[in-house]
Amino acid sequence: MLSVPPSLAWAHPLVAEWFVQRFATPTEPQEQGWPHILAGRTTLISAPTGSGKTLAAFLACIDRLVRKALAGDLADRTEVLYVSPLKALGNDIQKNLEVPLGEILAMAGERGLLMPEIRTAVRTGDTLMHERRAMLKRPAHILVTTPESLYILLTADKSRAIVHDVVTVIVDEIHAVGDDNRGAHLTL
Repeated sequence: MLSVPPSLAWAHPLVAEWFVQRFATPTEPQEQGWPHILAGRTTLISAPTGSGKTLAAFLACIDRLVRKALAGDLADRTEVLYVSPLKALGNDIQKNLEVPLGEILAMAGERGLLMPEIRTAVRTGDTLMHERRAMLKRPAHILVTTPESLYILLTADKSRAIVHDVVTVIVDEIHAVGDDNRGAHLTL
C-alpha cells in the first residue's frame, strides 16, 4: 500500500493512489493551493511552469467527480469549466485531464468498482457544428474552452445552458490573455 502524504488526505483513495503513483509527493503550490480550493475560495496559484498549478486545480475537481461517479450521482451536466488560451489547451488536456481520468477509471475497474466515464470536451472556434449540438444533448462534465469561445457560449441562449450548472471555473495562463482582446472577452 502506498503512503499518502497528509496534504492528500482529503482525496478519495483512488485519486490519492493515482497521484502518489504518478508523482510521489505534491509540490508546494499544490499543498498550499488545495486547502483554499477545497474550501471553495477563489484561489490564485502563482508559481513557475511545471510546478503543478493546473493539476492542483484539476485534481480537486477530478476528486469530486470521481466521488459522484462511484456513488452513482454523476449527472449529465458540465460542472467544471476550464478557460485557457488556445496554445495551452492541447498539452493541458492531455496531461492534466485525459491521462488522470483514464488511469483512475482503469484503477477503479481493476478493483471491481463500477465507475462511469467522466467526460471532457473542448469548445473553441474550430469546434464543428455537429460537435456543438452534441454538447447540448450530452454535456461533458469538464468543458475546456478559450476566453473567446466562453464569451460566445455565454451570449448565445442555447449554448448558455451548457454552463448553467458549472460549479468550478479554472482560468489558466491568465497572464497571456490579460492585456488583449481575449482578456476583454474573459472580463466580460
